[in-house]
Amino acid sequence: MNPPPTRFVRDAMIPPAPPPRRLGGPVAWIRKNLFGGVGNTLTTLLILAALAWIVPAILRFLVLDAVWTGTSGAACRPEVAGRPVGACWAFIGAKINYLVYGSYPAAARWRPNLFFGLLAFGAAWMLWLGAPRRDLGAWFVFLVLPLAAWLLLSGMPALGLANVATALWGGILVTLVVSAVGIVAALPLGILLALGRRSSLPLLRWVCIAFIEFWRGVPLITVLFMANVMLPLFLPGAVTVDRLLRPLIGIALFASAYMAEVVRGGLQAVTETQRQAALALGLTDGQAMRFVVLPQALKIVVPGIVNTLIGLFKDTTLVAIVGIADFVRVLEAARADPAWSAPVIPATAYAFAALFYLAICLAMARYAGFVERRLAAGERR
Repeated sequence: MNPPPTRFVRDAMIPPAPPPRRLGGPVAWIRKNLFGGVGNTLTTLLILAALAWIVPAILRFLVLDAVWTGTSGAACRPEVAGRPVGACWAFIGAKINYLVYGSYPAAARWRPNLFFGLLAFGAAWMLWLGAPRRDLGAWFVFLVLPLAAWLLLSGMPALGLANVATALWGGILVTLVVSAVGIVAALPLGILLALGRRSSLPLLRWVCIAFIEFWRGVPLITVLFMANVMLPLFLPGAVTVDRLLRPLIGIALFASAYMAEVVRGGLQAVTETQRQAALALGLTDGQAMRFVVLPQALKIVVPGIVNTLIGLFKDTTLVAIVGIADFVRVLEAARADPAWSAPVIPATAYAFAALFYLAICLAMARYAGFVERRLAAGERR
């Protein structure tokens, strides 16, 4: 028989342990995230060294050595200024109207300005999560605004608005029109295509699959050339399509195919039990998809949707290949002005374009991050 195990009982109190070290605060965050290990420390030091080399140079070019006033390119030449010359912002100030409106008639530029205001109003109404009747905001953005913008910009003599040919449109105006049309059309069409691809009707499913795979398999440049050059050849002689409307349709169809695959990924991530639970509560198939499945799918793919929209916004520069005077094209035309001939003009023009696209794309990305955090608030533990 084995003896019982020996047990020891402490007859003295354990001395109190010292208080734990503070884990919060900026110093602790820096130590944990920037210098937490040899590899992390080396990476942080390399990045800081690169920033110390790049940021001062960018700051000098964009701000400290920049030329802010002037009436010609002579003001932006080092031999005239008598000092190192950075960005020639005087050039941007002199050409800003052309960069924004292109050749749109000066007397009618209140119409593009009104379009910019309506676009900002509609975007704020639909994107502000606390706005009243956001459903009406969606109707305004997806239906009313495109029709009103086209009539406002192209003209309607019956309302006293003289016709302005789209060949005169240009600059930021065209970039915003093309990107807005692509974004407004891509999301609803993409949702419908994604639903059609998952449909139980074979013919509808095959048609949607063929549409998506065709547009995803063709480069956007080819789509633009087909829309601008080949499409008129297939139309009757008396039928014409506006030269700006053709690439708009091509971009909308192209973007909707990519959006459809993003939405389809979200639909596949929602389990079948969600739909079955909705049906058990008495909802129809359409109601279950609209109120239960689709909202969860869109919530999952917010990053993918925003990534597609940002790519679409940047891809609008390709319309310049088919002769549309978008922002980059008018920027190229503006810097070719002999009166503004200076070595820093090309770099200034591209820096301005980079800041323009960076500001809008960064705003879209930041808003998407805000929406993700807002939608995930109920899931935090």
